[in-house]
Amino acid sequence: MTMKNHDGTRALSERVSDVLEAAANGFGPHAGHSIARMHERGALVPLQLEQRRLIHREDSVRRQSDAFREIRTRLLGLAGQQNFVTLVVPVSPRSGGSFVARNLAAAFAFDEAKTSLLIDCNLRYPNQQKALGVDPAKGGLIDLLEHPALGIEPILYHTGIPRLRLIPAGRARENGGEYFSSSRMRTVLDSLRCRYPDRYLFLDGPAIKGSPDARILSDLADFVVVVAGYGRDTPAAISQAVANFEPDKLAGVVFNKAA
Repeated sequence: MTMKNHDGTRALSERVSDVLEAAANGFGPHAGHSIARMHERGALVPLQLEQRRLIHREDSVRRQSDAFREIRTRLLGLAGQQNFVTLVVPVSPRSGGSFVARNLAAAFAFDEAKTSLLIDCNLRYPNQQKALGVDPAKGGLIDLLEHPALGIEPILYHTGIPRLRLIPAGRARENGGEYFSSSRMRTVLDSLRCRYPDRYLFLDGPAIKGSPDARILSDLADFVVVVAGYGRDTPAAISQAVANFEPDKLAGVVFNKAA
């Protein structure tokens, strides 16, 4: 993963592709109030998490879990004490962006002082609800943006992982730009972020290649993590992809060896 140092420069550190390979193939008072509310119904056991290609605390996936914890540590180092919104986007389709997004959200939820909220912003090809086994009976992000009276609470779904919630995309849409650039979208994210200071938001975005939606979503995020398919995305394609984002927001590139 390529990350920025605290002085604003960028330095190359160890790639996390190898430690991700097995996972990709195998499987204050206000803050305290938030955490106390996040009781998990039907928490998943390690075997169930592995079947869904999710990290956990047991030794069987320790290398993968440690890789995501390392990314978590670096993001926290960049942000300081404030919670933040992270956009995770792949260079191209099938590079593993959604896989990285949900496991990074899970890594933050490992910390009992933090909560995670994963928002599926891939309106054309949403897949987080399927990957996490969620039935979005009450709708998702698009339903909220089109019908604000719905409210946020009905579309916050349990995931089987303590302190991790999902907002699914809702009904598939060809073009998300009109939704993501709306003042309503910004208001929703600001509300979700500011309500609890222990809440960290992760936007699972569409591929950078072939769509402007990733660039539009980056305006709503504090940090951008780009996922490159190891052996799939060329150095030229990666360089072109990262050029879409403001240097101060680009947290780094994860090289994921997708199945």
